[in-house]
Amino acid sequence: MKRRSLPYLLIAPAVIFLVVLFFIPLVQTIALAFETKSGLGIGNFARMADDLNFHDSLVNTFRFVGLAVPLQLAAAMGMAMMLRHLGRGRDLVLWIWTIPLGLSDLAAGLVWLALLNDRGYLASLLYALGVVSEPQSWLTYETPIALFVAVVIAEFWRATAIVVVILVAGLQLVPKEFGEAASVFGASPWRIFTRVTLPLMKPSIQSALILRTVLAFEAFAVVIAIGGRNFPVLVSEAYTWQNFNQEPSVAAAYAVVVMVLSLAATVLWLKLLRTPEEQRA
Repeated sequence: MKRRSLPYLLIAPAVIFLVVLFFIPLVQTIALAFETKSGLGIGNFARMADDLNFHDSLVNTFRFVGLAVPLQLAAAMGMAMMLRHLGRGRDLVLWIWTIPLGLSDLAAGLVWLALLNDRGYLASLLYALGVVSEPQSWLTYETPIALFVAVVIAEFWRATAIVVVILVAGLQLVPKEFGEAASVFGASPWRIFTRVTLPLMKPSIQSALILRTVLAFEAFAVVIAIGGRNFPVLVSEAYTWQNFNQEPSVAAAYAVVVMVLSLAATVLWLKLLRTPEEQRA
């Protein structure tokens, strides 16, 4: 009897943790999003849609996800392949690349704010070198493209390492014999990469894309540190409605939208990068 109950006892702490800190708050948030003065309804979503910043926050979020995630995947793939062919110092290089992961989102945003604001290190350096006649400001509503690029660069610097770690782990599962056999039959390195390595890494790529897409939809601290109200995204608007407008129901509606988008992206990647049964085995 004790042996049968042991597995359930081992997973009980994790289940309790998920129920208390994830499932219950999730249900409460969804209920709050549909709670109106006259009962249950979609009034909070209507108020959200009428928000002046809703359209901009939605567009900015999709632009951010659409640019940051592919850039991170492409760079991480190149870095992982480089590590695979690196002889000595592989662990040191990987450790250096993962240093940004030790910083919080807010700290990473403040680092790039210190570099890119009009009195930051980069502007001061360009001014001292005579490249510009006066300190330049790139993080205002008057420079939306530069502001968007700055946010993407900061997130790219901060979070690409986690994708590298996932892909490096995936590469360890790809037998080198497959590539060597293809090389014997005259396949070029690019053909080996696209026809052998990438298909076998599909589960790792799928995991990396799901993780980074969900986290990109939830990006907040880096965005708010660099752009503030000049670059609204869905999560920052939820924060504004919760803390400044004192409307937790509308903030919950924003949170539900972010959750739905994250779930939709997860389902999309699961279907597009579905792993064949024989490869799972």
